[in-house]
Amino acid sequence: MTYCEYIQQITGESFDLHKEYHDKHYGFPIKDDNELFERLMFEINQAGLNWILILKKQHNFRKAFDNYNITKVAAFGEKEFERLMNDPGIIRNRLKINAAIENARIILTLQKEYGSFEKWLEFKAMETNTLPDWTKLFRKTFKFTGGEIVNEFLISIGYLPGAHSIDCPVYHEINKIRNRI
Repeated sequence: MTYCEYIQQITGESFDLHKEYHDKHYGFPIKDDNELFERLMFEINQAGLNWILILKKQHNFRKAFDNYNITKVAAFGEKEFERLMNDPGIIRNRLKINAAIENARIILTLQKEYGSFEKWLEFKAMETNTLPDWTKLFRKTFKFTGGEIVNEFLISIGYLPGAHSIDCPVYHEINKIRNRI
């Protein structure tokens, strides 16, 4: 077995970060709402930027956004917004920071209605099975979500195929996990 072609082409200091994400996170099913929120925010923050930048800043993001605790982020006000805008360890983009706070509030609403963000995704997966349908749903529901963000988010959490090639050992590991769920 060989790794996905993408990971085989990476060289230099970014290899370890990419390989860690590829081997332990990308395409794996996620049940925890805070982790789902984190992954959505990674994809939103990556928009227009290089993925390695997000991987390098991932620990800074976790710290800045209270480990992606949805309840805490949803309670952020002007003081926290300004703190984030002045934090050089994250992407200081007003729209992306606002999306994090607003999306946390939206997820709290989804949790009240469906029990969890993850259950909302499961419920919507029964009626939404194409990328255009998912994109329309996410644009209607969340802030700062377009086709590429939605596509990468859903691939990264295992809802859409494409995270790994069939000859990648991680592909088979993910399938074993799915068969146990």
